[in-house]
Amino acid sequence: MSEFDGPLTSVLMTAYNREKYIAEAIESVLASVYHNFELIIVDDCSTDKTVEIARHYEKLDSRIKVYVNEYNLQQFPNRNKAASYAVGELLMAVDSDDTMKPDAIEYIVTQFDKFPSAQFATMYGQDDVKTVTCLHPEENIRKHFFLSSHLNVGPGGTVIRQHHFKKIGGFPVCYGPAGDSYYNIKAAANGDALLLPYFYFNYRLHGDQEIARKDSYLINNYMYFKDVLDLPELALSGIERQELLLTEKKKFLVNLLIYYKETGDAKKIKEVWRKAGFGVKELFMIMAQIYNLVITKKLASLFSFKNK
Repeated sequence: MSEFDGPLTSVLMTAYNREKYIAEAIESVLASVYHNFELIIVDDCSTDKTVEIARHYEKLDSRIKVYVNEYNLQQFPNRNKAASYAVGELLMAVDSDDTMKPDAIEYIVTQFDKFPSAQFATMYGQDDVKTVTCLHPEENIRKHFFLSSHLNVGPGGTVIRQHHFKKIGGFPVCYGPAGDSYYNIKAAANGDALLLPYFYFNYRLHGDQEIARKDSYLINNYMYFKDVLDLPELALSGIERQELLLTEKKKFLVNLLIYYKETGDAKKIKEVWRKAGFGVKELFMIMAQIYNLVITKKLASLFSFKNK
């Protein structure tokens, strides 16, 4: 595909205090072999030189548009803000501390051209899919919940048609850093979606990311999962939804124990317990979890002793 044949693609870059990384992120987009794109940068009230650096590149390339929020919106409201400025047919994200490969946009545009029914796409890194695959909503949702959990990917690993983004209402803003999984599941449940077995962007890990906030993920992972199971468009039976929620609740209770062991923060545990709406039933469940862990440990010690 010629770099001029495909549709305009909107690359969305949200930023907050990313002066260390944003130049490299912008330059990776400008290095794209596909030229029909716009790069929308929305700064969320940075206090460092992030905006200054972004403005410098805006002067150099007319495809770059820089916006600065009047007040701090935080992650997902700011992503929705960035999407509101987009005019491209496809929306993709490159965070201001990440980079994308030169062939990323061309690769994405080519796949959406091959599969015109596709409304959404996610990067996919598991061995069972070797070539680009288009899944209908029912197949995609059941694969996610019962086989692969492949829809648990950040915004940089997804692409969506703009009209589909609007149809599903954009990103939710009530689940903190876990909002991307709710968004992905809703997008996949409402239209055909592509599995892309190619990692077209480079994800950078550092201590200033929201992923480092274990307390936020602790509650929000459970809350988004509970709420997403209520979506009527999910191809799941009532019994399947109940079983999935019970499994997630048990996992959440185990994570509560782990968090308390690591931090000793009883106040945070109480806060999370209250937000989750837990009561006596969950108290008995967590006591059973503790009992099982103790018994398992005792049995392991017993067998270890006998084998000596």
